[in-house]
Amino acid sequence: MPSEAQIKQDFVHDFGERYQQFGLSKLMGRIVGLLIYESGPLSLDQITEQLQHSKGPVSQITRRLSENGLIRKVWVPGSRRDHYTAEDEIFLRAFANHADLLGHNQDLADKYRDQFAADDAEPTPDHFQWRIEEMHRFYELMGEHLQRFMQEWRSERRRMAAAWDGPPAVDRPKAGNDGS
Repeated sequence: MPSEAQIKQDFVHDFGERYQQFGLSKLMGRIVGLLIYESGPLSLDQITEQLQHSKGPVSQITRRLSENGLIRKVWVPGSRRDHYTAEDEIFLRAFANHADLLGHNQDLADKYRDQFAADDAEPTPDHFQWRIEEMHRFYELMGEHLQRFMQEWRSERRRMAAAWDGPPAVDRPKAGNDGS
């Protein structure tokens, strides 16, 4: 049976590998994995120490993860350092970020549909118009399904929390540097 330290190390490593498979930074995945594993916030120094990585890239990536709503900076009483924790609904937020990126494909299709509909539009090959219409409808339908999935997930998460008598205890200081 692996030790708790080994499970943590393996999870953080594996999470980094999965991020890399998505074309993202392995270090980004390792930071997310570490914050998912930990029950409380970690300072930037603690993250860099535990991941054995230099502070510069860790700082840049934590800022990016925070901007994307996957982690958040929290205030820890008695400390002047920045601390980070995984967002409570990190998986839904990651999914929503991905869904937003897919929505850009519908925007692209809409751009060309609008051009076809313009009064002064140049003739466009029928096969291209078909593909653009197909692209539009595909991403429109996907967006509808993704929205329903996110609603269903929120309901499922509430059911899970109720079955666990609430999510397991996680040390969550208040967000913000001023304690608010």
